[in-house]
Amino acid sequence: MHYLKNITAAILFFIPFFVSAQGDDVIQWSPTKLTWNDYLAKPAATDDAAVITSTALGMGYHVKDNVLSYKITSSFCKTKSWGRYRSDYILSHEQGHFDITEIFARKLAKAIDEYEFNPKTFRTDLDNIYQRVMNDKEEYQELYDHGTDYSRDKNMQAEWLKKIARELAELEEWAEH
Repeated sequence: MHYLKNITAAILFFIPFFVSAQGDDVIQWSPTKLTWNDYLAKPAATDDAAVITSTALGMGYHVKDNVLSYKITSSFCKTKSWGRYRSDYILSHEQGHFDITEIFARKLAKAIDEYEFNPKTFRTDLDNIYQRVMNDKEEYQELYDHGTDYSRDKNMQAEWLKKIARELAELEEWAEH
């Protein structure tokens, strides 16, 4: 039985300047859709997955004069992603995983915007916010795969893609994170 797999990397940066995953092997989320040309890794011989999509949710922040600034990234890693079986239909399911990572990037931005800065506890507070959002994201990714039977349930796949699009639109205010 072949199935799709989403690998999600957690990147949490607590450093005094902004960082984001960059380079030719990384794509930052945008409304532009992934293509199979973005999947550069070779399928692992020992893995029976049809596709591996590697996404990351990153956060960097800077505090100066008790003012918190932050940058959140939602990215796709080309060199860790591969597709054994390639079709437009499967690719749309994988795009759903990348879009889910963006949903939670926006939710993280919203949570940080709502956070009341505390100079004594902000590191722990931000770590807790990040961990909560990451846990929610991982749970959502699993619900997506299970709810669509790894894209094999075409009706549910269509419903999930509509739901993901709605959530992106609802969180548009936090798109520039």
